[in-house]
Amino acid sequence: MSNTKKAKIKICIVTSSLGKGGGQKSSAVLSILLDSLGYDVHIVSILDTIDYAYKGTLLNLGILKKENDSFFGKIKRFYVFFYFIRTQNFDFIIDSRSRPSIIKQFLINKLIYVNQKVIFIVHSFFLENYIPNNKCVAQYLYRKAFKFVTVSHAIKFKLLSRYHFDNVHVVHNAVNEVHTKPEIDLLVPKDDYILFFGRIEDSIKNLTLLIESYKLSVLRDKNIKLVILGEGSDKLKLKQKVQAMDINKHVLFLPYTKNPYSVVSKAMFTILTSKYEGFPTMLIESLFHGTPVISVDCQSGPSEIIIEAQNGLLVPNNNPYLLSEAMNRFVTDNNLYLFCKNNAKKSVEKFNKEHISKDWKQIIESI
Repeated sequence: MSNTKKAKIKICIVTSSLGKGGGQKSSAVLSILLDSLGYDVHIVSILDTIDYAYKGTLLNLGILKKENDSFFGKIKRFYVFFYFIRTQNFDFIIDSRSRPSIIKQFLINKLIYVNQKVIFIVHSFFLENYIPNNKCVAQYLYRKAFKFVTVSHAIKFKLLSRYHFDNVHVVHNAVNEVHTKPEIDLLVPKDDYILFFGRIEDSIKNLTLLIESYKLSVLRDKNIKLVILGEGSDKLKLKQKVQAMDINKHVLFLPYTKNPYSVVSKAMFTILTSKYEGFPTMLIESLFHGTPVISVDCQSGPSEIIIEAQNGLLVPNNNPYLLSEAMNRFVTDNNLYLFCKNNAKKSVEKFNKEHISKDWKQIIESI
């Protein structure tokens, strides 16, 4: 009988970073899932933003970027990336980055990823951030892709309809279970509050809609505050908007934190108003921590997470009056609210690490 051990499957996750974004968080969680399956996990991070817990060996190209971001610095990083991929003999590469630059992706696909089994993840319904609009260019760049993984069924349908790729699979983002010490307990309001947490980018997250809907609701009369937790390019603009609307005493902006879950678990409910998403981890993390949700029915993700009047409320997008009515409904119908709250955690069990790990195992070991 041979004593030779079977070699571990060796996987490299390529991500823009490991911090401050939903796609980046899902890459960190994915490294933990793959490590738990017994794979040899490596991560390439393009930027030096490392906030989330991860598993595996990290190649942080962001450190080189900080040292030298000139043209020659870019050439050096490209070579380091090239040499790493071509010499490590990975069984699979999972490219989790957004890929809007056709030229950059051409160089990566045709030089670095040659003869590699590459799984490309699509995190957003806005496909242009991942696949070129031009179908001929898309087919040229990705015809040798081993598989595509989309984080929602709606993204898969759109990808199939537009490009007719035949190797597309759906794997939802796994819920992130965090048990580390919270950072901002002292900033949690003593009054009741509702919560948004994530990137403060109004062009995507549409926080203007959230603020306008909050003002239309009865929440201020009931001394229920709105908390907006995070950082982003539009934070100052939104603070000024709140000031101009004379509701600054009722709207609280909290700084970004790696562990927002003490704030999440104490919120009455969380609320999502995005123009588009992929599979918003904010919703599943909120539900996992026992906090019901209200979300606009944007493409894509919320309709695959929220069960109407079971764990939250789903409302048509871009309508502040309907959104304010949903807020009012949660704070005036206590039976409905408690029913959704009691169902919250159980409703996302299908997105826990054990279930999502099985999906990834099936994709990786299906050959």
